[in-house]
Formats: sequence, structure tokens, C-alpha cells
Amino acid sequence: MKTERDRKRDSGPSVRVLRVGEQVRHLLSEILARGDVHDDVLATHPVSITEVRMSPDLRHATVFVKPLLGKDEEAVLKALRTNTAYLQKSVAAKVRMKYAAKLKFLADESFDEASHIDALLRDPKVARDLGGGEEG
Repeated sequence: MKTERDRKRDSGPSVRVLRVGEQVRHLLSEILARGDVHDDVLATHPVSITEVRMSPDLRHATVFVKPLLGKDEEAVLKALRTNTAYLQKSVAAKVRMKYAAKLKFLADESFDEASHIDALLRDPKVARDLGGGEEG
């Protein structure tokens, strides 16, 4: 029999975890938009912070990013990773938590996956099957 704690663990992230993740996302977006990070790559490449997933203990944050138009993604990721300490310090100064979350930057692949699925659904064979078209 599952305990209350097991049910909470299986139900996904708590409201607090989601709220803190969204707060970190907004702060990182503001820091990058203002140009607070003195990095040539980040100054010339607008970056979208698409999602921040916090660990249940709020000590780790996985930050999903996408450069505008997907240009120079590796260079942008490298620049963010190089400036991780500054970004962690800036976020920790504004988010009231017991521990400063460790930031980990990853490319957001969800846009690429969505484009791939869209292309598959537009394939004439798939469209025919989905539309219940006539056979023969």
C-alpha cells in the first residue's frame, strides 16, 4: 500500500518547486535581457529561457535555453556555462532560499521535436490516414 509520501512523489513536482522554477526562469531572462552578463556571445545573441526544472530539494536547476532563431547554439551554451557562477550568484541574491541552486544549462530540443512531428503529420500518407480518406 502506498503511503501519502509515495503518492506525493508519484504525482510530479510540487507547486512550490514549479513556482521557484518559474521565478528562476524570469530572473535569468531579466539578467540576460538587461545585458548584465559581460560576454560578447551573450551580448550579440538574444537567448530565450524556455523552462527551468528544479530538483525536489531546490538545490539544482536545469535551465533549458534556445538562442533566437537557433543560431550558434553551442557557442551560446558555452557562454552560459562559462558565466554560470555569476548567474547563480545573481539568482541567489534575489530568490530567498536556504541554498543557492546550482544551474545547469541545456539546449531546448522541444522546438526541433515539434517541427519534426509537424513535418510527419503533414506527410500526404499520414494526412490521408488521419483524415479517414478513401482507400484504393
